[in-house]
Amino acid sequence: MELRHGVHRIVAPLGDRFVALHLLVGSAGALLVDTGIRDSITETFLPYLDANGIDRGSVRWAINTHCDYDHTGGNGALKAAIPGIELLVHALDRDFTEDVQALIDGRYGEFRAVDGFDDPPETTAYLRSVADLVPVDRVVTGGEWIDLGDRRVQVLHVPGHSPGHIAVHDPDNATLVIGDATLGTTVPFADGRPAFPPTYRDVDPYLASIRMFRSLGATLLLTAHYPVYSDESVEDFLADSEAYTDLVDEAITAQLSAFGSPATTLELIRGAGSRLGPWAPAALDYSIFPVTGALERMAREGTVRPVMIDGIRHWSSEEAR
Repeated sequence: MELRHGVHRIVAPLGDRFVALHLLVGSAGALLVDTGIRDSITETFLPYLDANGIDRGSVRWAINTHCDYDHTGGNGALKAAIPGIELLVHALDRDFTEDVQALIDGRYGEFRAVDGFDDPPETTAYLRSVADLVPVDRVVTGGEWIDLGDRRVQVLHVPGHSPGHIAVHDPDNATLVIGDATLGTTVPFADGRPAFPPTYRDVDPYLASIRMFRSLGATLLLTAHYPVYSDESVEDFLADSEAYTDLVDEAITAQLSAFGSPATTLELIRGAGSRLGPWAPAALDYSIFPVTGALERMAREGTVRPVMIDGIRHWSSEEAR
């Protein structure tokens, strides 16, 4: 679907969810933002190009907003179909974009040893089955301009969900393509039902990225897993995303006080329960991403401290000491 001149949104299935790829087409070439998983390219993206009369060879660049498999898993299929395309990623996410085992261990397995939380084996097996990671051609750091011919678009460094998360700003179209840089109050299923928590990781950079988006005054905000936001709904989504970080702080602070003794991250999450969001227990546990970010920020501020007990990280409220 072409939303504005040269701004295409291409929605591909992702199990019970969807992933949206975005193609910015100019007179001198096109830029694809995110590649989804393998089938996103072979079953959705390439047929879209052909059906809409877009020459495959005109797609000169593909940029991964971040390292997650549902944004990079189509890289191999895209390279096979368009060998001359240039793959770009932020330097801070490069290792996880090129190596599936590094992604599994370093990103998804971050909490395995210290918190006793990990993806179930079937999730890891699915990831391996749908993602073809290949070496990227160029790294970016934010601030780069890509010349599409009739207009230029800018790469923005917008960390929070991942250290190297990037977005693309198309100022001529007042459009931002942000991947997962801002995540609202829940990640949805394709039918709109809540699927799992907003999995931002580092709170202060996440909030700074939201402020950057707001400052650019875009009237079209395009994400990977949410509806299209335009005009007033752009600010609504950004405000909801910002407010959710306060909700996490409040829920975890209350739970620390209720326990009155050191608690693990998962104990805090499960104790807070529905105060964090309307998810089933297995999905609720993925709050470990934003909750850890909140606890780390509290630790920097001196209101909580981490303690290791029997090899597992616990958190203690300094006010309770």
